[in-house]
Amino acid sequence: MQSVKNTKKITEAMKLVAAAKVRRAQEAAVNGRPFAETLLDVLYDINERLQPEDVNVPLTEVRPVKKVALVVVTGDRGLCGGFNNAVLRKAEARMAELGKLALDCSVISVGKKGNSYYMRRPNISVDRFVEGNSFPTAKEAQMIADDVFSMFITEEVDKVELVYTKFVSLIKSKPVIQTLLPLSPKGGIRAANDEFFRLTSKEGKLAVERESVSAKGGGMGLSPLMEFEQDPVQIIDAMMPLYLNSQILRALQESYASELASRMNAMSNATDNAVELTKNLSVVYNRERQAKITGELLEIIAGADALKELP
Repeated sequence: MQSVKNTKKITEAMKLVAAAKVRRAQEAAVNGRPFAETLLDVLYDINERLQPEDVNVPLTEVRPVKKVALVVVTGDRGLCGGFNNAVLRKAEARMAELGKLALDCSVISVGKKGNSYYMRRPNISVDRFVEGNSFPTAKEAQMIADDVFSMFITEEVDKVELVYTKFVSLIKSKPVIQTLLPLSPKGGIRAANDEFFRLTSKEGKLAVERESVSAKGGGMGLSPLMEFEQDPVQIIDAMMPLYLNSQILRALQESYASELASRMNAMSNATDNAVELTKNLSVVYNRERQAKITGELLEIIAGADALKELP
């Protein structure tokens, strides 16, 4: 019983720590979406204008796919329910699909849990292991973007896909796959009905007040009458590194927010289970204690009766 109570204190503390961090991570993930979405819309519009022209934009070149690189984003720690397992299963399923199409596949693993997973599987080709930070930064995203850029430009791979966990709400996250390169108008990051929350203290206990917000749909679009002072090719070449960095940073932020939310829910469930287990153990303990006391009383009564019968 004392061990369960000690465990409950630990899980409750971990729940509070995750709850304190997830608010900041959630804001970073959701607030970064409008910029990345607008950037995608601008790039798509400029790329469509360049289609009739004979220009060469390497990062938008769609070529026959022989090898695919998967950037798999996992967490750095456990105790977060099925968060890491879900994204790793998603990546495994994608590898199986590519294998059926007779396509080669390599992995860029981001996060300690993913790194340890792929280190135990030498049959999977891993190009790079990236250790995550406590909070996603542009520097970390730039390092991954440089590797992806180099692999695609040198035609080491013909397609790059992001496998990460999309943050939906405090109680829901979804592993997704997004095409990173070549630039495709089918990609999208709109997320309607995102959920914000505020921590409150009611009756001395942690409580969560949820508030749903609606994402603005549709892109900004560019007027067909708009003229560029610079060559559109130069504009795309200047924006593509920013595009790679922003998309990877957004995936890291979404994954980090999902990890914290999963950990908060897992620790909350663990705390509730500890409370229930303590109650059950108390019932069993009291029953055993009562049975022992009853047995001792019966022995005393039997002894007293025996003394009365003595001459």
